[in-house]
Amino acid sequence: MKGEARVAMTPDSAKQLQKLGYDCAIETGAGQLAGFSDAAYEEAGVEIVKTAAALWKTSDIVAKVRIPTDTELKRMTAGKTLISFFNPGGNEEGLELARSKGANVIAMEMVPRISRAQKMDALSSMANIAGYRAVIEAGNNFGRFFTGQITAAGKVPPAKVLVVGAGVAGLAAIGASTSLGAVTYAFDVRPEVAEQVESMGAEFVYLDFEEEQQDGAATGGYAAVSSPEFREAQLAKFRELAPEVDIVITTALIPNREAPKLWLEDMVAAMKPGSVIVDLAAEKGGNVEGTVMDEKVVTDNGVTIIGYTDFPSRMAAQSSTLYATNIRHMMTDLTPEKDGQIVHDMEDDVIRGATVTFDKEITFPPPPPKVQAIAAQKKPEAPKELTAEEKRAQEIAAFKQQTKQQVTLLVIGAALLLGVGLVAPASFMQHFIVFVLAVFVGFQVIWGVAHSLHTPLMAVTNAISSIIILGALMQIGSGSFLVILLAALSVFMAGINIFGGFLVTRRMLAMFQKS
Repeated sequence: MKGEARVAMTPDSAKQLQKLGYDCAIETGAGQLAGFSDAAYEEAGVEIVKTAAALWKTSDIVAKVRIPTDTELKRMTAGKTLISFFNPGGNEEGLELARSKGANVIAMEMVPRISRAQKMDALSSMANIAGYRAVIEAGNNFGRFFTGQITAAGKVPPAKVLVVGAGVAGLAAIGASTSLGAVTYAFDVRPEVAEQVESMGAEFVYLDFEEEQQDGAATGGYAAVSSPEFREAQLAKFRELAPEVDIVITTALIPNREAPKLWLEDMVAAMKPGSVIVDLAAEKGGNVEGTVMDEKVVTDNGVTIIGYTDFPSRMAAQSSTLYATNIRHMMTDLTPEKDGQIVHDMEDDVIRGATVTFDKEITFPPPPPKVQAIAAQKKPEAPKELTAEEKRAQEIAAFKQQTKQQVTLLVIGAALLLGVGLVAPASFMQHFIVFVLAVFVGFQVIWGVAHSLHTPLMAVTNAISSIIILGALMQIGSGSFLVILLAALSVFMAGINIFGGFLVTRRMLAMFQKS
């Protein structure tokens, strides 16, 4: 197709398809613009067919990139399978024509976003490339550096980039923008993506507006339509940002709907001369007022609006490789026996979700997948508020339990002291009682502190350790070998606690010091 450089089968993917039992054919020169010559296909065992008409006539399965034309759909016959982008939500005539021909159509943009289908998700594959390429295209039309620089000739401030929509394309654009050194901001109607945005070095733009978001499982992992109130708050934030940003990249799409208008004419007018807007939603009407599909427009105030729809095609080799891999994985699922025969299982979530016509029926839109795109998260239950009587009962029960434990320990300790006293000399018992009391007091002081407070209270524990060391030094001059040994152990262990405590405290404080 004119203006399309991608191809749905590469020599490598053809070899994998042949392992599934299929014979592969391609129109002559189809892969030339993507860097795949006819000779490379022939070497991979692919038949080269001279014309597209002959290819459609002789093939049982046709794989395409772009939406098929009416002429191409009229070449379909009953039982043939077409795998392609199709735009079923806005292509009613194409759906009816395919149904009337008895063709089975798998629309690659309808692959459900569930874990098992990620390898077939052509939308994500192409969006990833489009997001990256959008930044490159913006830089090509932007008159300055992305990164800030300080030179002998003066200081160059960094470019400010705003990415609207943090889906696959948006995240790819954020990654490219931050890697080029731009100050990057990102906005999305789904606040849960803020962590992903910030992890890539961008700043997430929050709204002072609370709206209950739809469950991601219900929307297939895509953003849902926002309320009018939310939209007004969103536009107000964009009007605030418009004079500050140099580059805007819009990626917002809602499945089977026209792209929402997010960057209005007054926002374009508020931008600085030389600013650039790249509208990745141009094919669905555009997010920007003033976008012209497949064209570059320069406004009266010097803002460039780019509405190209062929960003993936501008990186044809990479795009073809990824898209051909998506097709190959789809064929793998359609060929469970690896015998070259399609098994169009309409009970399979992925196959059913992507199929838009089957057995002379239009099967679009599909039912919700049995396996949800995002597991519904149960909201945590609010803790039950206890009455005064219940709190009192809990405190009494806790007190009784603690008292019981302490009495038990005292009884055991008294029994041990009595046993030692019966066999040890009186001089030893004086030292031993001091040791036991020190252990008991230290245990009660430290054990009563919450674990989360141990590090902040390290100075207190160091003071207690110092007291232990002083007591041990007083006892170490005793003539008894056992007392000397215990005193030495006390000095050693308390010393470890002191030095270790200071080391941990120093490391903790270093976390709050600016480098």
